[in-house]
Amino acid sequence: MATPPDRPDQPTIKEQRAQKRAAQLEAFKKKEAAAKRNRLLGIIAAVVALVLVVGTVATVLVLNSIPSQREVISGDYEDRLQLYPDLDATHTDTRVSYDQSPPVGGPHNPAWLNCGVYDEEQQNENVVHTLEHGAVWIAYDPATTTDDEIAALIALAPDTYTVISPYEGLGDAKAISAWGAQRLFTEVDDPAVEDFLNEFWRSPSSPEPNASCTGGVDGPGRVS
Repeated sequence: MATPPDRPDQPTIKEQRAQKRAAQLEAFKKKEAAAKRNRLLGIIAAVVALVLVVGTVATVLVLNSIPSQREVISGDYEDRLQLYPDLDATHTDTRVSYDQSPPVGGPHNPAWLNCGVYDEEQQNENVVHTLEHGAVWIAYDPATTTDDEIAALIALAPDTYTVISPYEGLGDAKAISAWGAQRLFTEVDDPAVEDFLNEFWRSPSSPEPNASCTGGVDGPGRVS
């Protein structure tokens, strides 16, 4: 009988199946890894897109608010006058989050701020009570207002029923406020400031017109 020729060992069927399963498993792992990378990239792209959208919306809101402020700084007196009717006039011992800045009315502290000139910021709730009595409040940003401008505001204001004080965050604008009314301006010689005083100083439309502007509390930094 002839001897079978020599030949390399062939894997058994069982070994062939094991090799096939190993190859399939490796291919599956590579496919899953690729899918995971794609999912991760998709999540990152979505987050970046969301951040861009939020940033764009915030930018648009800020940019849209700038012209509205400029509109009330320049223009005719009536166009620039901001009125806020039907404000709550109740007393509260708590701090209040006002819709306007500086506030022009709303719930306020039982103690009013004595009228006068102050070189430090005052508590809103006390000033609002003073507005309730018919006073006006001239506020300026200490970071952008010169000493000469402050002196001009003091000279412009009536000797009584007026509060003059710094108020951070106004920027280049200054604000003159009464109960339910406000005007923003940039120039201290703006004739609209006198128009506002003529209309709202000791106005009978305030909840308690001509109630006392003294005998309340002196805030910090009172000058006169």
